[in-house]
Amino acid sequence: MPSAMPSATSPGFAALGVPTALVSALAIQGIDSPFPIQAATLPDSLAGRHVLGRGRTGSGKTVAFALPTLATLAASGKPRRAGTPRALILVPTRELAAQVADVFKPLGTSLGLRTMTMFGGVGQNPQVSALRNGVDVLIATPGRLEDLIAQRHCRLSEVEVTVLDEADHMADLGFLPVVKRILDQTPKNAQRLLFSATLDNGVDIIVKRYLTDPVNHSVDSATSQVPDMEHHVLMVNRADKPTVVRELVSGRGRTLAFMRTKHAAKNLARQLTAAGIPAVDLHGNLSQPARQRNLAAFGSGEVRVLVATDIAARGIHVDDISLVVHVDPPTEHKAYLHRSGRTARAGAQGLVVTVATNEQRGDVRQLMRQAKITPRTTSVTPGAADITDLTGPAADKVTPSPVVEHRAPQAPRKRRGGSGSRTSATRTATPRSGGRRGGSRSGGGTSGGAARSGGGSAAAFSAGQRRR
Repeated sequence: MPSAMPSATSPGFAALGVPTALVSALAIQGIDSPFPIQAATLPDSLAGRHVLGRGRTGSGKTVAFALPTLATLAASGKPRRAGTPRALILVPTRELAAQVADVFKPLGTSLGLRTMTMFGGVGQNPQVSALRNGVDVLIATPGRLEDLIAQRHCRLSEVEVTVLDEADHMADLGFLPVVKRILDQTPKNAQRLLFSATLDNGVDIIVKRYLTDPVNHSVDSATSQVPDMEHHVLMVNRADKPTVVRELVSGRGRTLAFMRTKHAAKNLARQLTAAGIPAVDLHGNLSQPARQRNLAAFGSGEVRVLVATDIAARGIHVDDISLVVHVDPPTEHKAYLHRSGRTARAGAQGLVVTVATNEQRGDVRQLMRQAKITPRTTSVTPGAADITDLTGPAADKVTPSPVVEHRAPQAPRKRRGGSGSRTSATRTATPRSGGRRGGSRSGGGTSGGAARSGGGSAAAFSAGQRRR
């Protein structure tokens, strides 16, 4: 079975035709050997061919299209012009845009190329300014890009390379009509690369319409199991589920827990933080700055648990996620595979646990069958040795700093029947005792403008971590 690990027999990046400056930039990051999807596609994409690359999540697709895109721009040597990017990378979500930019920027810098991201949920003025200053690589979500094109801030007439990343997810989100309108504005002779796990939901139409004589490379299918990923199903009584989930995520590793709804994700993150397990949430109700702060806290290790909806099933890459927990089992197998793909990335080992009540037994069995997964199924109660076997020793509990909520002053109110008035003073919520270490101290509780996400902000428990 193909693996996402670099192959010992595959040629190095230089032998595949990657320019020396990019090979050196990869080596600085510790990337010396290509993954299978990179080794398969690079000879054709570097030669200017249209390429369709299919591979499961975590297989190394971003580097596979970043290298030929940047190499093409460096070879053409065309100057940057205001409002006209030279390469366009279309992605379905804001989070994926940021992740792709993290790959492009250091590689592009080695060639003197400028990269920017464009997505909704934040003000457009900084993006407009960046466009005016000239950009080589534009990484964008379809909605915001179409908005700025309509406002005449961006033109695609000079695009030399177009990449569609996670094309199947764009189809799932209903973006394909917008994608078609955008692609119609790019030059027909521009190189086009499309990377996707599957070709369903209309992606095949995009391939036929916009890719000319494409070379098709399929490394791992969307349903192929990852060799270093273990799958478990823990059957629990409904009343025991909250305790079992808390025990599962209390280990020392980095854990991503999936919920079905935004409200449930927010509540679980809040409950875990209150129980001494630092957690933040990620869902559609958060502002973009809050999403970025919570992801940064999770990525840096400031918190160990990220509780998310399916917004994080794709496009979120954080190194060393050792455990994915399906607290709410997904309703279809593609979601299960994409959620699970957040662990065991690029050859690392990973563990996936689905927590199911007895009422969900049949649905979970069908889900696994459709995903072609054969999990180990165990019935557990709180404190079971099977849970500890999966998670290892529990991490030390962290007492979060109490959050002091400052309310805005109310407007002066006049007394009835009199000429005097009184002003309601600013009220400050009095923090309750935080236990043995918490007391009534509030230093650092909300400093730095951390995201108040409902699950406890990064700053709210960082001070508690420093006191350990």
